[in-house]
This record gives sequence, C-alpha cells and structure tokens, in this order.
Amino acid sequence: MKRIPLGIRNNNPLNIRRVPGQHWKGEVRPLSDSPEGENKKASPRGGLEGVSFCKFSSLEYGLRAAFILLRTYTVKYKAVCIEDIIARWAPPSENDTKRYIETVCKLTGFGGRERLTEAEWPKLVRAMGQIECGALLSEEIVQKAFELYKGNSPTH
Repeated sequence: MKRIPLGIRNNNPLNIRRVPGQHWKGEVRPLSDSPEGENKKASPRGGLEGVSFCKFSSLEYGLRAAFILLRTYTVKYKAVCIEDIIARWAPPSENDTKRYIETVCKLTGFGGRERLTEAEWPKLVRAMGQIECGALLSEEIVQKAFELYKGNSPTH
C-alpha cells in the first residue's frame, strides 16, 4: 500500500512551514501552537526533524499560500527566476538545491535565470509540488488556487 505524502495529507504540496503568529487563510491550526503529531517530519536527508508544516482545509488554500510566498520572494527579495526562488525555498543546508533547480527547469521548460512573470507561477508551483511531494497536481487545481490568490474566486 502506497503511503500518501505528508504534504498531500496536509493539503500543503509545497511543504510550507508554520511560523508562530502567522495564520494563512484556509489554514487548519492545531489545538496548541506547539508542533505535534503528523506535522512533525524527520527527513532522511536530515535537517527537517521536528519541523512543523502548515495544514490547509483544501489543496487550493495550500497552493494559494505558495503563490503569496512567491509574491513575497519577488517583492522583498527580488527573487524573480527559478534559481533565486528555489535557492530560498529549498536551501542547500536542507536540500540538493542544484538538482531541485535543474528538475524544475526541466519540468517547466524555463531557464534557471529566466525572469518569470506572475502568469508563469502556476507552471512553477505545479513543478515544485511534484518535487516536494512526488504528486502531479492537476492544472485545474493549480489554476483555481492561482485565481484564489489573485482574488478572482468567490471562495477567497
């Protein structure tokens, strides 16, 4: 029997970490703010033991949070290309960042230093979800989340 990845069980396919005091729309909070239960994950790669990940009420809300983080990366850190975004999202201290970048470039068809527009983010997020959780997210779900992020959805 195949085990469902934590990011999918949490409706958080990009494995966004909880930050004390930050609450995402659609986030399901534990009873206490201490990391507990299945939100704790020990990684065979090391570095993530005891890290608490967000849990969302739907995949759309989990992906919406990813789009908001991409906007923050663009505005605050001037990360506008795959290399800069992934270096921040999946730092070498915890990931094989070079391989992550290469895989995202292969999956999206974008160059590592190519400046991405907001309209290209759904393709990026879909590729990142595949790497983070091994799940191929449907274009429809990713697009719904993108519309939710942009405020064009009646459920935002």
